[in-house]
Amino acid sequence: MRCPFCKDINDKVCDTRMSEDGLVVRRRRECLSCGKRFTTHERLDVMPVRVIKKNGRREPFDHNKILNGILRAVEKRSVSVDTAEDLVDALERELFDSRAREISTRRIGELVMLKLKALDEVAYVRFASVYREYKALDEFIQEIQTISELEGTPPEPADARSGAGEGVTG
Repeated sequence: MRCPFCKDINDKVCDTRMSEDGLVVRRRRECLSCGKRFTTHERLDVMPVRVIKKNGRREPFDHNKILNGILRAVEKRSVSVDTAEDLVDALERELFDSRAREISTRRIGELVMLKLKALDEVAYVRFASVYREYKALDEFIQEIQTISELEGTPPEPADARSGAGEGVTG
């Protein structure tokens, strides 16, 4: 494996961990030239799933595109990179287990949103706002109200969350 820092090819494996399902092996490596550490992921090479884009174009499924979208959604949230990677691994496993040779970006987006909703509601809304291409604030508010209704809790008014109006008498 080539070091991403100094480009040398000599390294040693410091730690190896297998995912729960045994389909991905994570290795921590140390470059013998510069001493820096980096992580590699090994995956089983299976028949590739093709993704059908909105414009009808087809391209290979890209694990990293999904991961980057999820990482943007969970940015500044209490969700670790490892958890985000696990979520993408589970999604990828689901896709490959379905034996579908092609899948639409719409279906992938819906699956990601289902997983994010269970993981972190704010990340879910962030992802949904980009994925569903909300054009107006009322569409965004409707999504938040839908989440609250599904959970059986009314959305909290904005001034109650910010503490505005505390100690004020009429």
